[in-house]
Amino acid sequence: MKPLGVATRGTTNPNRLRRVDNWIVETCGDALRAAADPLVVDLGYGATPITAVELRARLAAGVRADVRVVGLEIDPVRVAAAQPAADPPGLVFARGGFELAGLRPALVRAFNVLRQYDESEVADAWRTVTGRLAPGGLLVEGTCDELGRLGSWVLLDRTGPRTLTLAARPTTLESPAQLAERLPKALIHRNVPGERIHDLIRALADAWQAAAGYAPFGPRDRWTRTVAAVKDAGWPVLDRPRRWRHGEVTLPWPAVSPT
Repeated sequence: MKPLGVATRGTTNPNRLRRVDNWIVETCGDALRAAADPLVVDLGYGATPITAVELRARLAAGVRADVRVVGLEIDPVRVAAAQPAADPPGLVFARGGFELAGLRPALVRAFNVLRQYDESEVADAWRTVTGRLAPGGLLVEGTCDELGRLGSWVLLDRTGPRTLTLAARPTTLESPAQLAERLPKALIHRNVPGERIHDLIRALADAWQAAAGYAPFGPRDRWTRTVAAVKDAGWPVLDRPRRWRHGEVTLPWPAVSPT
């Protein structure tokens, strides 16, 4: 196993993480408001610092103004290149990997990082990060495509994974089967018969097809009816219809975890 570090993101659409940031504001906002120190880490922010800049702005506007974001990268060249975007103490950039540079954040966002590692390394990376969280801290780990049209993420705390969220841009979605391309590393190789995640994606794709008659009402309506049908079929959907209209669906981790 190679040393723990962070495989960094490439340059893509600067708004690709808007969806997960908004989800973090709504879902993790209470934990950040309750934190003694509202420290957040953007782990492996990539070739440019824009995702960290946007994360700090969204959290400051939607959760608490005194939030502090630290962008971490293992590449010192990228850390140096990000310095003009720093705005201490609210936004700084430093070198670090899964050990979080000794920080104890209330929240870590790690996107398109573990995608570049072997599946066998995921559990150790999760434990390394969550073991360094502040009490009550959270990790949001996932992946998305270059334009933010398809994505998924796992919410974890010190006890392990809690939920999985699948997210699509309904206006560009051909079928929920496309989500298989952007599953988190822990699941992307599990989209095969006999695995829970395969059953979920199949159920979503079938429900999407069955809701084709609602396409004239718009893709958001079709997605909402798709998720409602999956929930009615017995899948333990956690979020409310308001989140469905954003093209999202969240389930407890045990409903999709590898068998």
